Amino acid sequence: MQIIIIIILYFCGNTRLNSKTFKMMNGVNNAKPETCIKNRKHLYRLIISQLIYDGHSTIAASLSAQVNADPPCNSSDQLKKIVSLGLQHGTDRRSQSKRALNLNPVQQMLIGPGIDLEFENDVMCIAPEPSLYETVYVTSHKGACRAGAFSPDGQLVATGSCDASIKILDVERMLAKAHDFSSTEIQDGQVHPVIRTLYDHLEEVTCLEFHPKKPILASGSRDCHVKFFDYSKTSAKKAFKTIDDVEPITCLSFHPVGDHMVMGTNSPVIRFYDINTVQCYVSSIPGHQHTGPVTSIKFEPGARYFVSSSRDGSIKLWDAVSNKCVNTFEKAHDGSQVCSVMFTRNGKYILSSGKDSMVKLWELSTSRCLIAYTGAGTTGKQQHCTQALFNHSEEYVMFPDEVTTALCAWNSRNASRSTLLALGHNGPIRSIVHSPNSAAFLTCSDDFRARFWYKKQLVET
Repeated sequence: MQIIIIIILYFCGNTRLNSKTFKMMNGVNNAKPETCIKNRKHLYRLIISQLIYDGHSTIAASLSAQVNADPPCNSSDQLKKIVSLGLQHGTDRRSQSKRALNLNPVQQMLIGPGIDLEFENDVMCIAPEPSLYETVYVTSHKGACRAGAFSPDGQLVATGSCDASIKILDVERMLAKAHDFSSTEIQDGQVHPVIRTLYDHLEEVTCLEFHPKKPILASGSRDCHVKFFDYSKTSAKKAFKTIDDVEPITCLSFHPVGDHMVMGTNSPVIRFYDINTVQCYVSSIPGHQHTGPVTSIKFEPGARYFVSSSRDGSIKLWDAVSNKCVNTFEKAHDGSQVCSVMFTRNGKYILSSGKDSMVKLWELSTSRCLIAYTGAGTTGKQQHCTQALFNHSEEYVMFPDEVTTALCAWNSRNASRSTLLALGHNGPIRSIVHSPNSAAFLTCSDDFRARFWYKKQLVET
């Protein structure tokens, strides 16, 4: 779409292709219908002129007749030059996105540019297929394992259970344990993967998230509390701060800066908290809220928006400053309960999953479903909620099948199915999370176990 706008502005004349021109692109989707029709005619004329210039007069004549190009188009090389400028702008934007994530060059190479369908054509996947991952460590709780999370640097994972306990595990220690290094340190048990076990909830732990900047883990529970644990203190097993609610907590998400949090509960009303003051805010417009319990909630990496899903079957996009709903996708999964939502790294798309066993990619600028990833459910309907997610490079979409407990994966750009991966659990997968920067993911199941999956890459961070 950006390239089309550049073409239009350049063709119409009197508009220089500078930074101001590119800033105007953000308003493309607010254009009036009659303006869009006029712009598309300009685009067709540019295509016809380029075809004539390149010697494809027959094709140009056919297209000219189809779109009723009047007056006749002249031979011109404008389109090629303008597309080159647009593609260069796309490359610059991807480079800026990488720098914004504060990644070193090796990490940038490992996670890639992320998915951006506006600028991509044929992209070769460089990350390993999810079917190639292997279990390298298994940890057990005394009850069903229902929640999991990765730390922002990918060095820690956390698991939460129906037994009300939380475990924090060190990724490097899990990998060392798997490789069975026979050092004295390991033999003495000094590198046990579980570095913290936390007990401060009274009921099932339903959701976990690490603070984006500090050594703090937040947990939500059916006991209607959100707990904040400082895991930098080895002796601390209790939370240093608690948020009390009147409904069981279902989901939570930190603001990228870390000073605020959004929270979903069995109530339809979204909570927006100042973590420092524990002050709660809700939207000033009651009609903006869901009509059923909130199932998933996530901040956009750029902190402009957050997204929520609900048992009412809708997905809502919220302005993170005004706390008002700015867009609603009604019956996003044909009326089925929406189980999970998440943003892509560039904030342009939302990935959702539903109890209809469908996974969908939504484009925010056009408010439409771009890609549907199908074939995951053996029965078509799910009994329990689970999550769809991207791998670390956003080249693959992953979703666990409830009946077979196998992992379904698709190429994120063209929805082609990859080989299934048997996850080895004896119960439904209730939580799945992927490392933000490496080929590793965590599965949590009703069989009381959490499995850590890993695939070694040619280049390590």
